[in-house]
Amino acid sequence: MTRRRGGPSDGGLQGAGAQHGGMDATTAPHRIPPEMPQYGEANHIFELMQNMLEQLLIHQPKDPILFMISHLQRDNNNVPKIVILGPPASGKTTIAMWLCKHLNSNLLTVENLIGREFSSLAAGARRHYQNVTKVPSTLLVRLIQERVSEEDCIRRGWILDGIPETREQALMIQTLGITPRHVIVLSSPDTVLIERNLGKRIDPQTGEIYHTTFDWPPEAEIQNRLVVPEGISELETARKLLEYHRNIIRILPAYPKILKVISADQPCMDVFYQALTYAQTSHRSNAPFTPRVLLCGPVGSGKRLQAALLAQKYGLVNVHCGQLLKEAVADKSKVGELIQPYFQKKMAVPDSIIMKVLDQRLSQQDSVQKGWVLHGFPRDLDQAHMLHSLGHQPSRLSSTSASSRKPPLMLLLVLHLHGTLYIVPVIGSRFTGWCFNQRLWKPGFAPFMLCEPGQAVMISGCQFFFRAKMGVTLS
Repeated sequence: MTRRRGGPSDGGLQGAGAQHGGMDATTAPHRIPPEMPQYGEANHIFELMQNMLEQLLIHQPKDPILFMISHLQRDNNNVPKIVILGPPASGKTTIAMWLCKHLNSNLLTVENLIGREFSSLAAGARRHYQNVTKVPSTLLVRLIQERVSEEDCIRRGWILDGIPETREQALMIQTLGITPRHVIVLSSPDTVLIERNLGKRIDPQTGEIYHTTFDWPPEAEIQNRLVVPEGISELETARKLLEYHRNIIRILPAYPKILKVISADQPCMDVFYQALTYAQTSHRSNAPFTPRVLLCGPVGSGKRLQAALLAQKYGLVNVHCGQLLKEAVADKSKVGELIQPYFQKKMAVPDSIIMKVLDQRLSQQDSVQKGWVLHGFPRDLDQAHMLHSLGHQPSRLSSTSASSRKPPLMLLLVLHLHGTLYIVPVIGSRFTGWCFNQRLWKPGFAPFMLCEPGQAVMISGCQFFFRAKMGVTLS
C-alpha cells in the first residue's frame, strides 16, 4: 500500500489511526523528509547538543544562553584532546612530540607546565618541585586547567604527556570538565624498557631524544652535546616501572570507551602511525543513525549476496540497480516505457533515466527510516557525482574483491631523509615499515610512488618484493 504524500497525509494517517484503536495525531507515525536526518548527520547536530548539555552541567553558568553562544563561537569540538600514557622509556614523549607537530597542537608536560614564566601557579609548583621533585596533584590539575583554558589550547587542542599519573589526578581532571577524546597507552615488557632506558640520551638544545643503539645521530655536533638524563639507572628504572604498574591499572577504568593500547616494542615509526591513525578516528556516536551502505566490487565478487545478508541482519532496504530497472519495465510505468527500448536493443540505459529510478526508490519512506544497501551503481566517477548531487550520500563504503582477481594497489612510500633511506608500505589503514642504518624514521615531507603487490623494486642495489592481502574493506 502506497502512502499519500504532502499535507493531506497527516489527515489520512489520523483517519487511519481512528479506525485502528483510536490513534490520535500525537502518536501517529510522521513522515520525515529525507533531507532532515541527512542534515542532522552531516552537521553532527546530536553531538553538538550533547556536548553543550555536558558543558552546561559541568560549568553551571549563571546565564546559560550567553554561555552556549560563547561555546558555539569557539568552534573547538573537533580539535585534538589526547592523553598519552606509558611506562618509562616506552617512547611516549617522542610520540607526543610527533603528534603535536603533525596535528599542530599543544604539548602539555609536567616540565613545561611548571616552567611557565607568567603564572603564579607555576611559580608555586616550581618551589614544590625543587624541594621534593614532585608536584602535588591538586596543584598539577590547577595548572592543567589554567593551560587548557588559554586561547591556543582552545583553538588547536592539547596533548597531555604522561598525565594523569594517578587515578586521583584522572578523577580530578574529569571533575573540572577536561575530557580527552583519545587516550593512548604504550606498553612493552619491562626487560625491554630497562635496556632501552640505559641508552637514552637527550639533546639539551632541541629536547630531541636519541639512543646509543637504536637512534644515534650521524652529526658529530649533535653527538658531542648529548647528555645522559637523570634517573635512568637500572635500579631507578625498575622502581619507576613498579610505581607505574601500580597506578596504571587504576587509571585505565576512568577511560573505558576512548582507550587504545599500542605495543611500544616495535619500530617507533609503526607506533607513531598507529597512534596517529587512532587520534584521527572519530568515536562511534550515540546519535540516531540511518545506515546508507554502498557496495562496490567487480563482477562475481559477491556484492548481491553480501547485500542480501546485510539487509536481512540489519533490516535495510536492499536496492539493486539492475533489478529496479527490470521492475520499472514490468510495472509499465512512465519511466519503464523509457527504459524498455534500451532493453530490447541490449543497450546501456542512460544515467539520467537510472538516476530517476534510483532517486524515487531511495526517497521512499522505508529507505529513509530503515536505511539502504545499494549495489550495481555507481559504476564510474560521473555516476558517483550524480548520486551525490541528489543528496544520496552513503554513510558506509565497502569494497569486495574475489580471491581469483587482481589485488588492489599498495602505496609504497620511499623516504630519503638526512641521508637515510626508509621504505613504508601501506595496506589499507595499517602502516608497516622498517628502516636502514639503524635510524628510526621521523616525520617529514617525502615523495611517494605506487607499486603493485608482487612487483619487485630495485632500491640502492637491493631488490624488494612486495605483497598485499586479497580484498580491502573501507569504513
